[in-house]
Amino acid sequence: MNINTIIHPTSRIYGSSTVGRDSKVLENTILGYPEHSILMEILDNDRQLEDADFPGCSIGPDSIVRPGCTIFSNVSTGSKFKTGHNVIIRENTTIGDNVLIGTNVIIDGNVTIGNNVSIQGNVYIPTDVVIEDNVFIGPCAVLANDKYPIRKQFENKGPVLRKGASIGANATLMPAVEVGEGAMVAGGAVVTKDVPPWKLAMGAPATITDLAADLKTLNNI
Repeated sequence: MNINTIIHPTSRIYGSSTVGRDSKVLENTILGYPEHSILMEILDNDRQLEDADFPGCSIGPDSIVRPGCTIFSNVSTGSKFKTGHNVIIRENTTIGDNVLIGTNVIIDGNVTIGNNVSIQGNVYIPTDVVIEDNVFIGPCAVLANDKYPIRKQFENKGPVLRKGASIGANATLMPAVEVGEGAMVAGGAVVTKDVPPWKLAMGAPATITDLAADLKTLNNI
């Protein structure tokens, strides 16, 4: 940690967590919190989290983690990573460069996020989701990964958001759908099937229509 990295004294850092140069970790944040299996092993052996040796998280340089965030073990971020307040990012999540995770976002783990991505406040992202570069997800959008919750067997599979896709506020994306490169999902849409590249999905359930010519450009994030 270099001299320009600031970690607030109320923060807690567990495991082998690292924070890159010129980064800021603010009040009441938790970095490297152990995933469930590691936590149970620590507790079953009557050890303290502070004394346990396990993989932490890695925060890239020039980043800012705002108050109240919890970032679990086996999470890595690139440079210029930014959060809002009270974000939760669970284990086995990889995040690229120049990514914003807004206030109250929950990322439930096993998620891959590319570069230049903007995820606005109150978004929910389940396990097994892929988000490619230059994707925008508007506030309160919900992604799902289980077609038949607790009713019948289904191998969880979250949505795939291809390069430059945009998801509007309050949209819902059902399990395993793919939103193609440059496609847009309108606010409030319920997406139950794949959205082809450079198309627009709108309505509930969403129907596919042409994207206006002046919108056929990658997001400038």
